[in-house]
Amino acid sequence: MVTFAMETDSSLLSTELDQQDELYQQLLLQSLGEMRSSGGPDSKPIRPQPGVCVKTLSMPDKQKVFINICQSPALPAPPPLSREELMELLESDDPSRYRIPMSLGEPHTETDHNSRGCVAYDVVISDEFFQRCQKDELFQQFLIAVSLEGLENKYALELSRDWKLLKNRKFLGSLVEQNIRTKSKPVIQELQPEETSSSLKHARRPDFRLLVEPAVVHPEYLIAEIRLPGVTSARSLVLDLGEDRLVLDARPSVFHLDFFFPFLVDQESSVAQYNTNTQVLTVTMRVASS
Repeated sequence: MVTFAMETDSSLLSTELDQQDELYQQLLLQSLGEMRSSGGPDSKPIRPQPGVCVKTLSMPDKQKVFINICQSPALPAPPPLSREELMELLESDDPSRYRIPMSLGEPHTETDHNSRGCVAYDVVISDEFFQRCQKDELFQQFLIAVSLEGLENKYALELSRDWKLLKNRKFLGSLVEQNIRTKSKPVIQELQPEETSSSLKHARRPDFRLLVEPAVVHPEYLIAEIRLPGVTSARSLVLDLGEDRLVLDARPSVFHLDFFFPFLVDQESSVAQYNTNTQVLTVTMRVASS
């Protein structure tokens, strides 16, 4: 995602529908009913380990924001990526197609060295990938860019790209415990590692919209409708759903979508259905209770 993300260790089995729209809507409503009786996803708490601390500003109010980029062996490393492949990725039209599993923590209030109030966020990635970024400045800059974009997408922020890496501080404040997924569901189709970096180069971002139901401050459901013209079968789709992020790939190299939700969702009770008549993928997700 750059993947953003999100942890993206959970996948949904997509259902191919050949019936007319009326039957499709009936099945969707039936799925909504089944979701109400489903339990929450399995997860486990992790305590992030210190990494690096980045200082930037929120826009347009120019308030200090600190990003603690932390590490943990509990998160998976992204697919292997050489320095040459990273340079090609950064020069491409959509560098966000490369996915980095990450957990984006809630904002917490801290004080800076002048005892002034500020906001800090904890971003947790694989300790293996963190060490890779520490050895190469290009990878480190890439990781920081991905972290900024992920926080912006998740929390509807605008952060300055004029950031500063604090040399004598590994984190600001106290690192907050986070929950990550421990149970995965089967994927639609597994991408081979050698295909990941090359086959997505020509993928396009599909048109989509995110609906809330009911339309209130704290909705019960999020419904993503993704248009995939030319995709004739659900078997070509790879859908990864995290608690705050959706990543979709349509093979071969047709579409790639990666975005964050404004709410946490219950992955285990989510339902994905592909209508081959309208060529629209609908992902219905129950908003997790706070």
